Amino acid sequence: MSTAKTTRQAISPELLESPFAKALVQHIRANDPYGTYRNWTDELLLKPFVVSKAQKREISVEGDVDPLTKGRIMAFYRAIAARIEQQTGQLSQVVIDLSHEGFGWALVFSGRLLIVVRTLRDAQRFGFDSLEKLIAEGETLTNAGIELATRHAEICKL
Repeated sequence: MSTAKTTRQAISPELLESPFAKALVQHIRANDPYGTYRNWTDELLLKPFVVSKAQKREISVEGDVDPLTKGRIMAFYRAIAARIEQQTGQLSQVVIDLSHEGFGWALVFSGRLLIVVRTLRDAQRFGFDSLEKLIAEGETLTNAGIELATRHAEICKL
């Protein structure tokens, strides 16, 4: 990514206290085998998910998706799955399938029920314009998944 100058905006503490933000931070810290993120603030852990439109334009879509971006994509959807599991009691799993060109699918499923299905395009550029949009998208997908898993609980148990 570039070293484009970004303005520092104050992040409201309520935003970082949202259930989705907590789940995402918890997932990132849980997958930190060396304790690197132990002393990092939640805001700093979520910062790589914020990619401005100008930064996205600078990212080449040629070549493979780098492992850090794949990790961010997986963390985002695993946080959604964790929240759905927490709210419904239904075991939820995530599958990410990406081609070498950055196209693919993100699936969150429980039993035989597909709870969240997203098509991924230009995965090299995965990110959100702001922390607010990251959390809003996560909460939207989580709430839709919770509603679907609750409505079709019998399919989740198959």
